[in-house]
Amino acid sequence: MHSGTPPARTTSVALRQARRQLLDQGDVAAGLLDERLARSWSRSLDFGLQASGRTPGAPHASTAQLARALEQQRELVAHARPVMEFVFEQTRDSDCMVVLADSGGMLLHTLGDAEFLDRASRVALRPGATWHEQYRGTNAIGTAMAEQAPVVVHASEHYLERNSFLTCAAAPIHDPAGRLLGALDISGDHRGYHPHTLGLARSAARMIEHKLFETRHAGQLRLRFHSQMEGIGTVTECQLAVSPEGWVLGANTAALQWLGLGRDSIGRVQLEAVWPLAHALVQQPGPAAVRPLLGPRGGQVWLRVDFGRSRPAPLPRALEVAEPAPADALSALDTGDATYRAALDKARRVVGKPIALLLQGESGVGKEVFARAVHAAGPRRDGPFVAVNCAALPETLIEAELFGYSPGAFTGARREGSPGRLREAQGGTLLLDEVGDMPMAFQARLLRVLQERQVQPLGGGKAVALDFNLVCATHRQLREEMQAGRFREDLYYRINGLTLLLPPLRERSDQSALIGRLLGTLAPGQALQLAPELVTAFLHFNWPGNLRQLANGLRTACALLDEGETMIDWQHLPDDLAQDLRQTSVLADPGLDGPLRAQSVRTMERVLQQCNGNVSEAARQLGVSRNTLYRKLGGSAGR
Repeated sequence: MHSGTPPARTTSVALRQARRQLLDQGDVAAGLLDERLARSWSRSLDFGLQASGRTPGAPHASTAQLARALEQQRELVAHARPVMEFVFEQTRDSDCMVVLADSGGMLLHTLGDAEFLDRASRVALRPGATWHEQYRGTNAIGTAMAEQAPVVVHASEHYLERNSFLTCAAAPIHDPAGRLLGALDISGDHRGYHPHTLGLARSAARMIEHKLFETRHAGQLRLRFHSQMEGIGTVTECQLAVSPEGWVLGANTAALQWLGLGRDSIGRVQLEAVWPLAHALVQQPGPAAVRPLLGPRGGQVWLRVDFGRSRPAPLPRALEVAEPAPADALSALDTGDATYRAALDKARRVVGKPIALLLQGESGVGKEVFARAVHAAGPRRDGPFVAVNCAALPETLIEAELFGYSPGAFTGARREGSPGRLREAQGGTLLLDEVGDMPMAFQARLLRVLQERQVQPLGGGKAVALDFNLVCATHRQLREEMQAGRFREDLYYRINGLTLLLPPLRERSDQSALIGRLLGTLAPGQALQLAPELVTAFLHFNWPGNLRQLANGLRTACALLDEGETMIDWQHLPDDLAQDLRQTSVLADPGLDGPLRAQSVRTMERVLQQCNGNVSEAARQLGVSRNTLYRKLGGSAGR
């Protein structure tokens, strides 16, 4: 239920040592206990709780008080009950229970196995009891709300020894305005610990938040977005509610993470400030349609705008001119490089035709992004897009993962069986990423399935016909892999209907456009630019990590800018990237008096002259600090 399995959790010896340190020294040494648990133990000690024996004074609501609490939290309870019943069905007969608590830690509703409910009631794990840390010490419900994060408390990790028979996983529940409403908890006997329980609790909390959002913002302007088109309308989508004036009125957890905002930003930030492209889109009301768009923090997302009964205020006429929308998802990837554009054009010609596509290129060039655009540009765009990383699948599980299996096909198999990723792609597109890393023993089986266009699950059962577009991707040279005997020749020609070689970043002529687009996405509205020296260094660098490396470097640089700075310079880059750039740059020698450095200095001198020697104004226009300007001009500034 935690970030690890029981062996990876704190051992009993370490727990005893941590408890002794806490009682003797008042705190726990770093690394001995999970940081969240260590903070919770310290709070428990500060509350004056005794770890052993009974702890008097824990409040318990009367029947009338519980009824009033249920009435006050009627909306939360109404949306939580069906989710709790669903969770209970998944955990039935496993000695556990599902618990809903309000923001004060009072238990509002419980479901569970009768025998375990009886045991749990002996430690007041029942409706009406309060499980705030102040009264129960470290426990999943109280600690999840105190830390504002999902948490597991397993066995002796509970502060009170009398609760050590429990293993509990809880996730906080927030309303669309960011306010804490309570927590959803799954508690059970510590001997039945399962590492997936925390994920189940987190998913249940997200389902409740999703329903609360739908209820609170029905009829309002809402933005739904996801990295996958198929994710729109599911509980995994990002949701924003926006006022007609552009203020963000509501957001779910996923949207806040995408935008890089805290919950206290809700109601205090405008959409235009955090996602200008989406803001421009909502100024043009129209039918709700899913369309690709550059995401608020980089990368492509799929967005649907539900205008509801709200209508945004019109933009001033001067701002109405916008970049024309791309003709399709493939056009959205075109930033001017001729080689990349040729690949896009070829892909467009085979979209919708039964021709397998093979994408080759170095790691980080964006093969999956390209494949998703191919899917979105074709007639199967409303079908699923299923991506499978062949290099990440254990050899012992790859067959079951791709082909599926019948109930009871092997030890550890799910009782209901599994359809497999190939069948999940039915009616859509299947991407076999890193297909060059597929084990030889499995390649023959895959070839047969692709030839016959049907699959039989492991363990027997009727063969199922397959219908999907196939896209394969790899960073390996498959012809060389064939010659070395690591890839089957017949499989190569089966997946190679059309091979497209995506160019590495160092060979693309549109680097400036790519950098500009990334900066506009990472820091919308700030008009960031690179210092002249960096522009040259970027264009001469070989970028071994390609677009992934470029995006990560710019993301870090944006975060390191001082307030008011608009020009990214050497000091803003990650140290390793700056070192690599200097090694391949003509600016590697700080004392070099070459034409590039001279050009940079002339630019600064010209701006300083235009500002009549005003160093502060020149620094502002150049987007650098006064110290930087002085340093670059060798102390001549302002003389």
